This record gives sequence, structure tokens and C-alpha cells, in this order.
Amino acid sequence: MIRSALFLLLAAFTAAVLLSLAGESGRASILWLGWRADMTATALLVLVVLISLLAFAAWRLVLWVADAPRRAAAARAESRRRQELEVLTRGFVAVAAGDGAEARRLAAKAAELSSEAPALGRLLAARAAEAAEDPVAAEAAWTAMLAFPDLRLAARRGLTTLALSRGERTAALQHAEAAFALARTARWAWRVLLEARLEDGDWEAARDLLKTGQDRRIVSPDVAERGRAALLAASAAQLDLTGDARARSRAADYALEAARLQPGFAPGVVMAARLLSAQGKAGRAAQVIEAAWKAAPHPALWLALRDLKTQETPRERAGRLAALAALNPGARESRILTVEAALTGGDAARAVELARGLEAEPLTARIAGLMARAAFAAGRPDEARVWRGRGISAPGEADWSDLDPEGRAFSYQPADWARLAVSFAETGELIHPRHERREPGLSDLPDLPMSYAEQDFTALEAPIPFPIGEGLQGEEEDEDPDPALPPVAPPPARRRLARPPRDAK
Repeated sequence: MIRSALFLLLAAFTAAVLLSLAGESGRASILWLGWRADMTATALLVLVVLISLLAFAAWRLVLWVADAPRRAAAARAESRRRQELEVLTRGFVAVAAGDGAEARRLAAKAAELSSEAPALGRLLAARAAEAAEDPVAAEAAWTAMLAFPDLRLAARRGLTTLALSRGERTAALQHAEAAFALARTARWAWRVLLEARLEDGDWEAARDLLKTGQDRRIVSPDVAERGRAALLAASAAQLDLTGDARARSRAADYALEAARLQPGFAPGVVMAARLLSAQGKAGRAAQVIEAAWKAAPHPALWLALRDLKTQETPRERAGRLAALAALNPGARESRILTVEAALTGGDAARAVELARGLEAEPLTARIAGLMARAAFAAGRPDEARVWRGRGISAPGEADWSDLDPEGRAFSYQPADWARLAVSFAETGELIHPRHERREPGLSDLPDLPMSYAEQDFTALEAPIPFPIGEGLQGEEEDEDPDPALPPVAPPPARRRLARPPRDAK
């Protein structure tokens, strides 16, 4: 309105100025109801503008008065809306702070004011009941929200969480499945269902759910591929324990698929190599291990490769191990393997030389044991004992803990496989359940004679923790200070690496 009035005044002023500058203001006469008015044209123009402005102002005043009730109602609604939003804000802040009593009071007040945001009021009522630790009221609030289509997903999540807190697993899964059917991107529901499948050891259902998650873009393709590889290995381990020939054939297929998807996933590769070897496919098993070594060296891999052939000379075996190490020469595990290969081949001088390259590595029980064996093989028993003493207090290696005392690699329980699948899928790294539980594994340290009497060690055969063709370190014998006893214990019975338990008779 103000802009319009200013425009008319400016137009009238401009016209008056132009008429004045022209020198001829002109004459104007008005006859109305017997009255006559004579004036200049400029004065008439100004008069018309003023009358127009007065008429416009009067009309606007009439409209403003007529609109007063509507404006009053809008003001009241705005005040109520602001009050409602303030109550809701304070209520959710109270929920976040854990003040259940205040949250419930504000939720009741929000229910009285709820007109603009009734959904938020219902949600606040459910959250307030949870904050007040009233599961009955919380369940009633969440259940009531199921009647509203836009609140069903939130209600399902609330009911799922409530059921899980009560230990009602079946009800929680029902709500999660319903939520997963409502929304394609309900990641929380997908995760609840996946964890349930993993807890049940239902690896096939877990793989299907993982594929669904990838199709719905809940997880990335990389995460899905790593998870699928881990679940395939878990399925292979489960089938391998059945003892059925057909099941073991399927286990080999699953393990091979796991190794193909993730060559760096050592559990799947070792299992595939063992099952292939049992089928008489040692060459294919070696190829799988070599591909895995290039991706991510692991001690179980070279032990599995070593055990693929049992009828060979120590020098031949040492050559195979050295060739494996050469596939990834910069890796720490490869440098350890070169020392093992030298010891296996009986080249003590080279073993000592290669072992010096490991002195810069952080000291572990395994490194100390390797240094002790190299020193003893070179005829330096005192140095070997020093290394063995250092190894007693040194920490173990997580990867080495994946081998149990009987030499079986990755001998996990279903719960371990479930955790391994989740961790490997999310991070691409292996967990080590045996290391976490501090369970015993293959001994890191060699068994050395304790006598310090001078004797000729050149004729002694160096003790090695993994006798040729066995894939298993022998049990440590009690140390005897008597120098008359033989310094080397007899080798233990043969046992294949990662051999499954014998079938019950």
C-alpha cells in the first residue's frame, strides 16, 4: 500500500513539474450538482491524486477491520503452535537426559496441544514411557502408533527394541521382519535379522539376507562380498563335520568359492586346500594357497602347503616353502618362512643369516623360538637358551593362535564363525577368538637340553617344532638337568594340519 501511494505521489509531482516548466498550466472547470469550480490543470491533477489516496486508504481500512477476526484466530493458532513445539522440544530433551518423570509430564501436555504435530506427540509419549522405565506404557504407546501408516516403521523399531530388552526374541524377529517388509532401507531391521541368523548358525539364510542387503543398498558390494566369503567358509566347516561324502563335496565347493571371492581370507583358503587335498587335487590346492599368500600371508597357509606332500625329502620341502615365500617377499610372514625353509633344508648358516633380519621386528614368543632354533642348529646352544628365555615372557602372535595344540587351523565354534563373519565383512580383517580367550596353541618355543657341559653339537640334529611331514609341534617335555639323558626327544606321532575330528564309531 505504501509503495502504491508513493508511486502516485511521484507521478503527480512529475506531471505538475512538467506543466509548470511548459509555462502553460491550463484551465479546468468542474460542474457538479449546480456547483462550478474553476482551477488550473495542475491543481486538478493534485486534487485527483489526493482524493484517490484517501479513497484507497479508506478501502484498506475497511478490509483491515473485516479481517480482524481471522487475524486474531491466526495469532492464537501461531501462539499455540509455538507453545506445542516448545513443549515437544523440552520433552525430547528430557528423554535424552533420562528424566522420565519430566518427559511424561511434557508428553501429556503435548497431547493436549497436539494439532500441528500429532505424530511427534505420540512419539514423545512412547519415548517418555521408556525413559520412565515403564515397559507396559511404552508397549501400549508403540502399539497405538501401528494404526498410523506414517508411524508404523518407528513403532516396529520401538517394539523390536522393547522385545529384545525383555528377552522375547521371537516377538522381536516378527517386528523386525514386518519393518523390513515396510521399508527397503530399514538397516536396523536387516541387522536384527542378520544377527539372529548368525546366532542360530543358519549360514545359508544369512547369505541370502546379505544378498538382499546388497540389492537394497543397505551394505556396499565390498562388505557383501567379504561377508559372503566368510559365511561360505562357515558353511563349509559345518558340512565338513557331518562326515557325509556328499556334504564334504559341497563343503569343498563352498570353500573354493570363499577363496575365489576373497583370496586373503585364510580360513576359507586353508579349508579349501585341505578338502581339495583329500580329493586328490593337491596341485589345485597349492594354487589356491599361493594366490592367498600373494594377497595376505598367514602361517596357516604355509603349514597347509607343507602338508600337501608327505613323501618328499627335507630339501624338496624347503624348496617348496622358499618358493611360496618368494611370491610375497616383502611380507613379514615371508621373511619368517625363509628361515623356516632354511631350517627344514638343514642349512643352519643361511637360517642364522636370514634370522638376523628379524631382530628388528617386535619380539614375540614365535620370533624368539625361531631365533633359538636357528642358533641351536648353528651349534650355539647358549645363545639358543638365551632366546628361549626371552621368549618365555614375550607376547604371543594373534595369527599363530589360530592353530590349536593339535595343529588344526581355524577350529572355531559357530559363535566364533558368526563374529568372524561380521568382523571380516565390516573391516576386512581377521579376528582371533583363540587369542582373545588365551587358549593354548602350538608351542612357540623349542625344547632344548639344559646341560651346559661342553660337548660336540655338530653331530646333533637341531630340534625343530614342526617335524617333517607332520604339521604339528610336539608337546614340550619336562626339562631334566641330567646331562646323561639324550638331548633330543623322539618326534611325536604324525598328524595332518587342520585335520577334522574322526567320525564316531
